[in-house]
Amino acid sequence: MTKAALWALIVAAIIKFFVFDFLIAQGESMEPAIKSGTVLVVSRLRYGLRLPGQQGYMVRWAAPRAGEVVVFYTPLGELAVKRCAALTERGDFMAEGDNSLQSYDSRAYGPVPAGNIIGKVLGY
Repeated sequence: MTKAALWALIVAAIIKFFVFDFLIAQGESMEPAIKSGTVLVVSRLRYGLRLPGQQGYMVRWAAPRAGEVVVFYTPLGELAVKRCAALTERGDFMAEGDNSLQSYDSRAYGPVPAGNIIGKVLGY
């Protein structure tokens, strides 16, 4: 591997793990806004800085606002894409899918710690 290719790989990894990520939506919980198979652009820096694989943020500078679509780990450790419905007094948030009949969300598992958020969905 050449030096240029190695540096390109390092820069790409830094961008993916700290700045932006791309995910493919699965399931019907966010329809009609986000259909299954849609490529999502996720800002990993919207709410703070977190190390890959770590629970919570090293530095946090914002909290999700009601209506924002976020990517997070559910209390069961599953990756999910849902809308922030409300913030609670403890800094947790209520996550709800747009398609309430097909969504497994905070109505089933309760509030989610804001530290579980990976990032905000920017585009879909």
